[in-house]
Amino acid sequence: MNKAASSKPAGLWISKTVVRILLLLWTIIVLYPVFWTFVTSLKNNQQVMLGKPWDFPSVLHFENYANVWSRAHFGSYFMNSILVTAGSTILSLALASMTAYILARYPFKGRGILYFIYVASMMIPTTLGLIPLFFLLNDMHLSNSLLGLTLVYSVGTIGILPLGIFFLVGFYKTLPRELEEAATIDGSSFSGIFLRIMLPLSSPGLVTVGIMNALTVWNEYIMATVLINDPVKYTIPVGIAVMQGEMQYRTEWGPLFAGLSISMIPVIVMYIIYQRQITGGLTAGALKG
Repeated sequence: MNKAASSKPAGLWISKTVVRILLLLWTIIVLYPVFWTFVTSLKNNQQVMLGKPWDFPSVLHFENYANVWSRAHFGSYFMNSILVTAGSTILSLALASMTAYILARYPFKGRGILYFIYVASMMIPTTLGLIPLFFLLNDMHLSNSLLGLTLVYSVGTIGILPLGIFFLVGFYKTLPRELEEAATIDGSSFSGIFLRIMLPLSSPGLVTVGIMNALTVWNEYIMATVLINDPVKYTIPVGIAVMQGEMQYRTEWGPLFAGLSISMIPVIVMYIIYQRQITGGLTAGALKG
């Protein structure tokens, strides 16, 4: 009995050690390209072309960031991405939360079919809707505009809205109905119950869905390439692709990597600030779904 008890903690310690080593190796594999990108952004062309890739720059060229921000119009790309990401995230969260609340709390004929349609739409490839969306936005006079791109992202052509509905339905289904009954007795309206009670209770899921939405829109390339053809309205992914095509012929690798570094900073900051909400929301959604 004592041997079994002593072998169990030893085996548990070995398994935890192996897991920690694997996680450490995976962390190094993930962080090395990020670190290498930041280091390369501080080099000039000579250091990039003649030096070894992993060498630290002898002189830090912070002017690469100023050059790419102003001369390469990266500041315009950055602000366009901020506007599109913020607008689509807010609108998508509003639509997803209201739709999920109705589907989860109010039985009506065809509710299951409607929910199935939303979930099944996540399996439709994005490229299938490019041509119809292009002509639709053109007929609505929203082609080649940030507003049209924001609306396209918000309604879920890249799976954002269906994913939010699928995720939030699990939260609303498990909320106690006594809260709604008490609010109704107190004279609260339908919208008041949703805005004052149900929406705050689903905040972990809203934060998780919002961050997933923002990251998806921030990195989206295909839709922005097809629907936007004005260089002034390019978002960051499209702008970086244009910069890559231009700067590799002018051998300006430092500013190019500076632009890549700037594009990664909001994502890294967002994850550092909301990492607990992300993991907590995913865990709660899994348990409640």
